Amino acid sequence: MSNTAPFQPAASWLDQPRAYSGVRTRRMMAFLVDYSIVLLLCIPAFFVVGLLGIVTFGLGWMLYAILFPLVALPYVSFTLGGSAQATPGMRLFDLRLERLDGERVDIGMGAAHSILFWVAGTLTSGFIVLLALFTPRKQLLQDLLLGTVVVRRS
Repeated sequence: MSNTAPFQPAASWLDQPRAYSGVRTRRMMAFLVDYSIVLLLCIPAFFVVGLLGIVTFGLGWMLYAILFPLVALPYVSFTLGGSAQATPGMRLFDLRLERLDGERVDIGMGAAHSILFWVAGTLTSGFIVLLALFTPRKQLLQDLLLGTVVVRRS
């Protein structure tokens, strides 16, 4: 009989405590940067919708009601689903979105992540972000539901 221990795989970056060091604060700062960018992107979209409203005899102006989500959803989806797996704000603060199963985050996952964040935030008046204080990996509801986690870049 051998006294050798069974093979133990190398610890993943997602299991390291330093992967989550300062993530909550960095995530909030990244949010502020990203949504400042979205607000800036809404300026040209405002004029496009205005022209569309003129061309459609006023019907296009109904898009003003959903202008912010119309700009924010593609912004978040395509940046989270891109090669960096992070929005520009997240990259600025050295963060990335990882899937717990090791797969890459795609555009659909980025869209679902954003939609779940806004739905949960709306239904709980924003108090859902307090969940990050009680989860070991500092995850929010959308992270728990989608099997994702925001970590510092390794």
